[in-house]
Amino acid sequence: MGVSYQKGWVRPRGKKWHGCFRRTELDSETKEPKLVTHSFVLGLKTEMSKSQAREKLESEIIKLGGRSTGDLAAVNGAVTFEWFVKNRYLPVKEGDWREDTADVKKYLIQADLVDAFGEYRLENFDKVILQTHLNQLAKTRSRDRVLQMRAYTRDIFAEAVDQGFLPKDPARKLKPPANLREVDKTTLTWDQLRATLEKIGEIGLRDWILMKLDMSNALRPSELFPLRWRCFLETQHVLDIQETIYKGKIRPYGKTKGSLTQVPIAEVLVEEIVEYREECKKKGKDVSPDAFMFPGRFGEPMDTGNYRKRVLHRLAKELGLPKLTFQVIRRTIATLGKSMAHPKDIQGMMRHSRLATTMEVYMQSLEPEVRRAINSIHDELMATAPQAPNSKPPSTSAGTGETGQTEYGTTARKSQHTEKGGEEKKAPSRCKILRFAGKVRANRLEGNPLNY
Repeated sequence: MGVSYQKGWVRPRGKKWHGCFRRTELDSETKEPKLVTHSFVLGLKTEMSKSQAREKLESEIIKLGGRSTGDLAAVNGAVTFEWFVKNRYLPVKEGDWREDTADVKKYLIQADLVDAFGEYRLENFDKVILQTHLNQLAKTRSRDRVLQMRAYTRDIFAEAVDQGFLPKDPARKLKPPANLREVDKTTLTWDQLRATLEKIGEIGLRDWILMKLDMSNALRPSELFPLRWRCFLETQHVLDIQETIYKGKIRPYGKTKGSLTQVPIAEVLVEEIVEYREECKKKGKDVSPDAFMFPGRFGEPMDTGNYRKRVLHRLAKELGLPKLTFQVIRRTIATLGKSMAHPKDIQGMMRHSRLATTMEVYMQSLEPEVRRAINSIHDELMATAPQAPNSKPPSTSAGTGETGQTEYGTTARKSQHTEKGGEEKKAPSRCKILRFAGKVRANRLEGNPLNY
């Protein structure tokens, strides 16, 4: 359906040329495709030849939703957006998506695109309509969702052009809105993490081990909750992540290719997990290799959403934390860990496929680190940074006494750092800085258009 490979035909009726062509349309009642013949007047026979009438027929076909492709293929102009997405786009794309991923993608496309443009005919779309809709989505949807809808919209219309339903792609230059909502960047401090661990220890050993394991290894909840005792390799100090869970369903694959792997755990934590296993034995719980390490009431993995609302949200309220979720914990560990390890090591711990994801999405800039960097830059600029072992000791100014007071009443900072070439790095003269600033002010008063 969609393309009728015929040139149409021209025939005389009385004193006029009539153009005819067939195209497939959807029946408004049955929603089934049917072949319809269209006929319209091209002009008087006295005003145009038959070849001219055929040329005009081609242009009329284009206006009605067709295109000129050499063989004058008449493209169906009655295809709706909803019909194309469900019958032409999704069947092509679904094969590349995992089952659970496909459900989420189809829901988003339905909610944000199909519900808005369901009965809209493909040939009626233009850049303005699509851009306006995307701008409206930006007011109520998250940043990631808006960017997803832009990608899906461009992909849908590119597919429509590729399959011959449209002569031109109206979404080709679709831009992301400038007023996208800010992404949540909440991070916690070490003290807040310790307070959380201490508080959760009051609930029980199971929750304490679960949360400590999550904090020390930045595990995803989909990887943490389905852990079995066979995944705990005690002698190797390793956790072997073999499966994940999503909406209560165990999956033999993870979010990325590196998700299912062996991750090292701290030696002290290994001893604590062994202690937790012994306690489970005493209580008569199943600790066989196939049993879950953190089972719920009926021996199955706990529901991650329920645990987040029942435990983490309550802890955040009691401790006065801005937010406490598994995502916040992963972002916090990546951010605090950057001062302890190389970004590539943090990427390995987070098991991201791209370093950019670790650095641009998870690692956040912290004010104390920024302030420390600014102070270091200032100290280096003023030549007051800590000296290297082979630096010369500070010398006192002649005639100023032991403290080396200058005419401005400040201690003369003449720390000199000896470079490899024998050159010395000296602090900028404050006198020169003040004289330069005076000249700048004088120039501005005189109306000298200097840009500083």
